[in-house]
Amino acid sequence: MPALNRVHLIGRLGKDPETRLTTNGKKVVNFSLAVSERRKTAQGEAKEYIEWVNIEAWEHLGEICAQYLHKGSLIFIEGRLKTDKYEDKKDETKYYTKVVASTMQMLEKKPEEEPVLNIEEEQGEYEA
Repeated sequence: MPALNRVHLIGRLGKDPETRLTTNGKKVVNFSLAVSERRKTAQGEAKEYIEWVNIEAWEHLGEICAQYLHKGSLIFIEGRLKTDKYEDKKDETKYYTKVVASTMQMLEKKPEEEPVLNIEEEQGEYEA
């Protein structure tokens, strides 16, 4: 049966990217992305709705994200959905979904000395 797991998002970073190393020494960067949508309410007023999405970028793409992105940066992200689970303090299993980035493009214009970067990374198997 054919399957497709691909996500395209445009949004702004909610906080500066955070970098960490896994137990086997791979670099991973995490940040949140605010994706907004404008809709009209029943009263006809325009209202903005915001979805917060957790983003995870690995190795070289993660390094680029950590170096060039900051809170408020406008970016395009392409990746795949991944759901992880963990045990909370009450030993209950919790699930959370994130996007594992494969492509990132900065959408804001930079001063003349900084080129716009379009980074793609080979899809690999990464462990957290």
